[in-house]
Amino acid sequence: MGLGPRLEIRQSQQLVMTPQLQLAIKLLTVTNVELEGWIGEELERNPLLASGGEAEPAEPVAQSSIDDSREPLPAPVEASSAGLEQLLREGVPSGDGTPLEADYTGERFHHDCVSDQPADWSERPGSGGDEEGFDFDRVASAGQTLAEILEQQAASRFDGMELAIARFIINGLDECGYLVEPVDEIADRLDISPAAVEAVLAEVQMFDPVGVAARTLSECLIAQARAADRCDPAMHKLLSNLDLVARGDMNGLMRLTRLDREDIVDMIRELKSYDPKPGLRYSGEPATPVVPDVFVTRGADGAWQISLNQATLPRLIVDRDYHAELASGADKATNSFLDECVSSANWLLKALDQRAKTIVKVATEIVKLQQGFFENGVSHLKPLTLKTVADLVEMHESTVSRVTSNKYLLCERGQFELKYFFTSGVASGDGEAASALAVKDRIARLIAAEGDDVLSDDKLVELLQGEGFDIARRTVAKYREALGLGSSVQRRRARAMRAA
Repeated sequence: MGLGPRLEIRQSQQLVMTPQLQLAIKLLTVTNVELEGWIGEELERNPLLASGGEAEPAEPVAQSSIDDSREPLPAPVEASSAGLEQLLREGVPSGDGTPLEADYTGERFHHDCVSDQPADWSERPGSGGDEEGFDFDRVASAGQTLAEILEQQAASRFDGMELAIARFIINGLDECGYLVEPVDEIADRLDISPAAVEAVLAEVQMFDPVGVAARTLSECLIAQARAADRCDPAMHKLLSNLDLVARGDMNGLMRLTRLDREDIVDMIRELKSYDPKPGLRYSGEPATPVVPDVFVTRGADGAWQISLNQATLPRLIVDRDYHAELASGADKATNSFLDECVSSANWLLKALDQRAKTIVKVATEIVKLQQGFFENGVSHLKPLTLKTVADLVEMHESTVSRVTSNKYLLCERGQFELKYFFTSGVASGDGEAASALAVKDRIARLIAAEGDDVLSDDKLVELLQGEGFDIARRTVAKYREALGLGSSVQRRRARAMRAA
């Protein structure tokens, strides 16, 4: 058979990712606050897009309700385009290759108890009532940084070469206030002796906050003891041997300082009043308020009501009157531009509507599956995966992953990221798996309630297995460390130090 060129016609179908489809997918991942800023840019770019004003009443799509009967979800609305609906169902591969089934067991606990919130949280300030809301500007107000405060003190204390040394030292501090640049390197850069740097460093360490620019924890605490006029030889020895204090070795400390137990206890009590990280008083980024995207409230009939937060989103309409005014007597290029603006505005409205419906559908299924959490707290949280929710809402896992990314849910128990409700499972005696977060919460409660006998990991395993959790000792140790709780030996030493 001879080889030669030839022409063939083949028919195939493929989904083309147009810019509009890419925009619809991107809208699923952004928060309401980010979406508000993006809509503001669109309002400036598109003259036919307007916010507010009179418009035809739209259907209330951004809310849903559930009850114990688990009624089926409403049928999906007509898609803005076949391509968008297909993307939601089949998904788009993640560009960075990140697996969708992530383990979110590292999430922190917050607001797990009914007592953390008022009895009627919907009437608290800032929840939509007539009372004045929380003043976020008070939190976000930026003060002076650590470097600025130290620069002011250095300028009033030094001049010439000493001021230059002090500025090099200040620039070499980390956020905790410790000097991370070696003294020898500072001396080499300035072509001076290390002794000159040490002399300036000793004075900088007495600036406010006292103990800043220390190189070790002992040096930081010694500077604070000197400022309080308490750095006698015994205190200096104690602060130079903090490993003995950490181990709770009272006998070793008494031999080292040649003092009795009562004096050692007084010194440790004073040591607790010192600040091991003085720089943190002026460090850190200002707190950014998190605005919830979804509200979960209990209706008058006892069913859970799920609604989208519309307060942060402007109401968009297409200004038909303005379009007619511009189109009258316009040339061909102007009409082409206006048609493009109308098409873009209509697509945006449909994409926003589809985003709202998708978020509410996913949030509704999460509330259904985790109804025990909303009723009784984190101890009733169940294992949940993206695939489970994706199958129920008849969408792809990637769509559910995008919908739950950077989205927050506000309910009676507090504010939670939607990812918080996706956790791995631990086998239990009743045949149903328990959430890893529920097991962590139980471990934390057991340790918090332990009496004189500190619970070891083996004892925790025994207690948890008695409650129906099929869990191994290494898993208990992993969860305990993730909660920031020490071992039984460490907790026993810490308790002895507190008692001292």
